[in-house]
Amino acid sequence: MPIRRRAALALMGGGTVFAASALAGGFVATRTPEKALTAWKLAGGYAEPRRRALSYAILAPNPHNLQPWLVDLKDEDVVVLYRHQERKLPVTDPLERQLTIGMGCFLELMIIAATTTGHFVDLELFPNGDDGPVAIGRFREGATPDPLFAHVMNRRSCKEPFDLRPLPADKIGELTSMAEIISRPDRVDTLRDLTWKAWKTEAHTTHALKESVDLMRFGKAEIEANPDGIDLGGPFLEALMIAGIVTRDAQLDTQSYGFQEGLRIYRDMLMATPAYAVIKTDMNTRLDQIAAGRRWLRLNLATTSLGLALHPVSQALQEYPEMTAHYERAHAILAIPGQTVQMLGRLGFGPNVEQSPRWPLESRIVHG
Repeated sequence: MPIRRRAALALMGGGTVFAASALAGGFVATRTPEKALTAWKLAGGYAEPRRRALSYAILAPNPHNLQPWLVDLKDEDVVVLYRHQERKLPVTDPLERQLTIGMGCFLELMIIAATTTGHFVDLELFPNGDDGPVAIGRFREGATPDPLFAHVMNRRSCKEPFDLRPLPADKIGELTSMAEIISRPDRVDTLRDLTWKAWKTEAHTTHALKESVDLMRFGKAEIEANPDGIDLGGPFLEALMIAGIVTRDAQLDTQSYGFQEGLRIYRDMLMATPAYAVIKTDMNTRLDQIAAGRRWLRLNLATTSLGLALHPVSQALQEYPEMTAHYERAHAILAIPGQTVQMLGRLGFGPNVEQSPRWPLESRIVHG
C-alpha cells in the first residue's frame, strides 16, 4: 500500500520541522533516482531493430512493476520471450493471470516500436505450453509506423486523483474499440464503491499487504539498487523516511498513523474518478490474457494521445480467497456469464506524473 508524494505533508506530524529543513536545502536536488530512469533515456538508442524495439518494450506497464521479462536474441531476427520465474505475486496473482497480461503489454509495445524501423513481428504464443517461452517473435520487413508510437514516452499509469469533469463523448468514442468505457454516474458510483472495498480488503489482508510492502523501494538508494517494485521516492517522502515517519514497519502496521492516513488518501484518489475502462474476454486462456494486455497497452497509449490519464485498479479482479466476494461482484456488474474481466481502470483527466524506474535492457537479455 504505497504512500505517494501527495500524502507527505499530511504524514509529517512531529517531523514537520525536520522535513521542512531538509527540503529547504540541497537535499531536494539530489533525490531523483537518475540511474533507475536511465532506460527511459536510452530508449530508441540502438541500431539493431530488435534491440531498438525492446528498449521501448521494457517501459511497458506491468503488475507491481515486477518487469518479469527475459529475452533470448541468439537467433537472427528472432526474439524469444520468457517470463522470469522468480518474479511472481503468489498471494494476489496465484494463477499468474495478471503477470501474463503484463507480458501482453510488453509484446504489444515491442510490436509498435518495431514498426518504426519498418518491421512486422509475427508472434507464436506459448509454443510449448505454459512451461516454455511466452512468445517467439520473428521480425520481417514491410511495416509502416504505428501512429500510437508517438505517445510511448509520455505513457504513464497515473495513480493520482482525477478531475471530476465528465469525459467528452468524442474522446469516449475514440476508445470504445479497445475497451468498454463506463461514464454513466450511477455505474461510476457503483465501481467507486467496488474498487474502494476491494482495495481495503487487500490492505487488511496480512499476507497480501506484506506481498506489496516487500516490493516497496524506500528512497533513492533502494530504488536505484532495485529499479522494480513499488517506488517510494522523492524529497518529501525521503525526508519523512529520515524522520522515521515513513518506514516499512509502519506500512505493515494497520493501526499506525501512516497506514491510516494512506488509507484515507487512497480512498480520496479512488473517489476522484469520473469514468472507468473495462477489458473483458469471452474465455480466460493464456492467449486471452495476452490479448487483453495488448489491448490495455494500446488503450493506455490512446488515452495519452487524448490528454487523458489511465490507472489500473485490479484488486477486485484478483483470485485469492479473501477477494472472492469482490471478484464475484465485479463480474456480476461488468460481465455476462462465462466472460472474464481482465482489466479495470480509472479513466479521466489527471496530472502529469513521473516515469517509473526500469531495469536496463541489457539486464533482461539472457542470450545474444
